[in-house]
Amino acid sequence: MPKIIENKIIEVFKERSSFDRDELYHFYLDFEPDLKESTFSWRIYDLKKKDIIKTIGRGLYVISAKPKYKPVLTENVLKIARKTTKRFEDITYCIWESQWLNEFTRHQTSNQMIVVEVEKEFTESLYYFLNDSLRMDFFLNPGEKEIEFYISESTVPVVIKRLVTRAPISKLKDKKTVVPIATLEKIMVDLFADDNLFHFYQGSELIYIFERILDRYSINLTKLFGYAKRRKKEQEIKQFISKHIPNFLEGIQYD
Repeated sequence: MPKIIENKIIEVFKERSSFDRDELYHFYLDFEPDLKESTFSWRIYDLKKKDIIKTIGRGLYVISAKPKYKPVLTENVLKIARKTTKRFEDITYCIWESQWLNEFTRHQTSNQMIVVEVEKEFTESLYYFLNDSLRMDFFLNPGEKEIEFYISESTVPVVIKRLVTRAPISKLKDKKTVVPIATLEKIMVDLFADDNLFHFYQGSELIYIFERILDRYSINLTKLFGYAKRRKKEQEIKQFISKHIPNFLEGIQYD
């Protein structure tokens, strides 16, 4: 694809909060009047491969001007990931920690809660294995009292809970260790849904976190709302964003 067309795409659509497949197709017709649908599909594939555009919904795109989210993996996270991967080689799990949110919060916190989510049938096995292997405070599916009296008092609490099927996760490599981590879409929904566990990120702070995430990174709405639906929070989180960050969803159609 000629570089001049790629630059023109960036110039035309960079200020848009989103644009759809039909708009992009009609853009191409100015340069390729006889463009076939099959060829156009390859044009889109090429744009995404070159990280010029990103998909944020079904047939909905945004210019990839925002950086990819790449959190710093602390040694505690790496220790847990190494132990888990070595002992449970084929299971699906993901890990993230609350310190990642300091990039988005109004008030910085020294809390370092680590969340490890794993397939339902392995939650107890992983809990007992890690509890015997590492010197950290592990909590299995903590209830309200545990959160209030024990997790809040722990220096580095590690919460182990069930991973919702088809949760949006990605992989981050640190030297030889590949760590499956929660995506921003997943973290946003979890903060919203698990208000007891993440009680210190609720209210105006949650609004601020969402605003900063949406401003700094490209968020895939299909992944966000799809995961929210599996957590039975789809309508609530749509209403939350529409109420507090209305400009973000303006003109965007989603299922």
